[in-house]
Amino acid sequence: MFFYTLSVAQTTAESDELEIRARNVGHALRCVVCQNQSIEESEASLAKDMKLIVRERISAGETDAQVIEFMRERYGDYVLLKPPFQPNTYLLWCLPAGLVFSMCLWFLLIARKRKSETFLVAPLSEEEKAVLKNLMDNET
Repeated sequence: MFFYTLSVAQTTAESDELEIRARNVGHALRCVVCQNQSIEESEASLAKDMKLIVRERISAGETDAQVIEFMRERYGDYVLLKPPFQPNTYLLWCLPAGLVFSMCLWFLLIARKRKSETFLVAPLSEEEKAVLKNLMDNET
């Protein structure tokens, strides 16, 4: 009886570990029919099939990286929620940083331009001085 209980506990622990690994892999894979959801979040039938494939391959003894690579070969780079840094994705990775850099540079140039501009005020003419003196005298 003791050995049976021990083996059941060990089997449960192993299945829990496999389920955790399967969920971690599932969170790294995109459902190919959904709008930017992982296969773990999606309720689409294809996502359920993909979850089943992941669990089968993990149960067969493959590593997480092997399972992800299998899914990548089968569905392409689109299936990865975090695309790899390779020549066809350089723009995807570098564009946000380039935009932030460009905006900072633009703001810096605008601020420098405004700082260098001097606002010259023309002196008052004799007529304007007389109007101003008249207004100030009437106010007191």
